[in-house]
Amino acid sequence: MEITSDIKYIGVNDYDIDLFEGQYVVENGMAYNSYVILDEKIAVMDTVDADFGSDWMQNLKAVIGDRTPDYLIVQHMEPDHSANIDAFVKAFPDAVVVSSAPAFNMMRQFFGTDYADRRQIIKEGDTLSLGAHTLQFVAAPMVHWPEVMLTYDIKDKVLFSADGFGKFGALDADEDWACEARRYYFGIVGKYGMQVQNLLKKASTLDIQIICPLHGPVLQENIEYYVNLYQIWSSYGVESEGVMIAYTSVYGNTKKAAELLAEKLTEKGCPKVVTADLAREDMAECVEDAFRYGKLVLATTTYNTDIFPFMREFINDLIERNYQNRTVALIENGSWAPMAAKNMRAKLETCKNITFAENTVQIRSALNEESTAQLEALAEELCRS
Repeated sequence: MEITSDIKYIGVNDYDIDLFEGQYVVENGMAYNSYVILDEKIAVMDTVDADFGSDWMQNLKAVIGDRTPDYLIVQHMEPDHSANIDAFVKAFPDAVVVSSAPAFNMMRQFFGTDYADRRQIIKEGDTLSLGAHTLQFVAAPMVHWPEVMLTYDIKDKVLFSADGFGKFGALDADEDWACEARRYYFGIVGKYGMQVQNLLKKASTLDIQIICPLHGPVLQENIEYYVNLYQIWSSYGVESEGVMIAYTSVYGNTKKAAELLAEKLTEKGCPKVVTADLAREDMAECVEDAFRYGKLVLATTTYNTDIFPFMREFINDLIERNYQNRTVALIENGSWAPMAAKNMRAKLETCKNITFAENTVQIRSALNEESTAQLEALAEELCRS
């Protein structure tokens, strides 16, 4: 793939992977991206996952022909991008490894060496000339590892964005970018909104025409669209007006309440209502929707005087990712000694700027006139607010 006349794609698609990072379902595979800048000197941007080292090396050699790389620029040390550093060093003994000081410390951990005899340590604002192309380095600590350094090519106005602006899915996956990029962002980067905001401020000073991430497609059109989504996500803003109803149900009665509330909200003109059975749906997608919409309803049963396990996991995932700036409503079901609403609220009170709905629905085993009226009142409140 040609990115510009001098920048080529040499990454790979992984169609065999089932769980990315051991937890995220990736039905459409995963892309591990790597790039080459051809100039008076040749720079290779990152490597790929260990299982694809041979494919990557073939792609590299096909692009450079009889030439040899001068630099390997390591932006991020997660093994899906750095696993082939040692193989590269052995294949090209005259090449220099360029990376941040923390990255070289990690290389020692991964490979037993920090390549002290052939390394170039870079920091924020440093530049590297390849000839016509000058690379400018942008520090991005904790987006989402501490060693991350992005690279901006001044000539072609290309930002090599490491894991930023990435998404799940192989490059030929026919799927909406925002959906899988959102799930990727909140699953992997979501905790670090402040750090992403700091990076976006730096990026706003650059004339970016192309974004080359380490996962997902190269972004070459409507860059403002992608940057705006990252602004919303990293500031924990509301992307879409609507209500998400997340529920767990043991014998079906809490599910009936969630579905009835969804019907009432739709009848009252709520712009969007989505429901999620936390025990059966992809938890990462559920987390994604909780951050996408401005209002969240949590419906669950009391379980061992606490919260049903899947709901507890869901709330913990939200808290871990700095859930904030939302309206939250609670529905609890308890045949005796109901505690779920109290415990859910206590957990979420640790989050910033959470507004709790005035109406809390309490179900005693199954819906009755009283709890149905409470659902009606909650629907009115959510639509009104």
